[in-house]
Amino acid sequence: MRHQKKTVKLGRTAEHRKALLANQVCSLIEHQRIKTTLAKAKAVRPLAEKMVTLGKKGSLHARRTALATLRQADAVKKLFDDIAPRAADRSGGYTRIVKLGARKSDSAPVAFIEWIDAAVETDAPEANDKGEKAKKVKAAKSTADSGETKPARKRKRTAAS
Repeated sequence: MRHQKKTVKLGRTAEHRKALLANQVCSLIEHQRIKTTLAKAKAVRPLAEKMVTLGKKGSLHARRTALATLRQADAVKKLFDDIAPRAADRSGGYTRIVKLGARKSDSAPVAFIEWIDAAVETDAPEANDKGEKAKKVKAAKSTADSGETKPARKRKRTAAS
């Protein structure tokens, strides 16, 4: 029976699973958001949260522990310098999982995992650029109206028609 077994195995050996999760967390640190299967996103979340907690401690021991887990010095540096200070006022819940539906090829459930603080920062610039986007759309419409139009596309004939 699997009662009280916390580890999600993901169909991999222990070393492969550790490497996969470390790489996923490093990608999350680098890109702020990654698209992966729902099972992997749920497995990555606790490790990512633990790494942010280490980053908030900021001690040399915490940095070395994070480096031993993640194995990428640039990711650890970004974690301690950028991500941990943003999460200083939060006491957990640093990540969000957004379900995207099923992948077309194999129907596996897919999701985004992202930092909660990163989503707030990306929404703000879009609101400021709204007026500029409207001007670009109007300019594009005016050039399209005055310009040439493409001829209508011919329909392919099939055996039935």
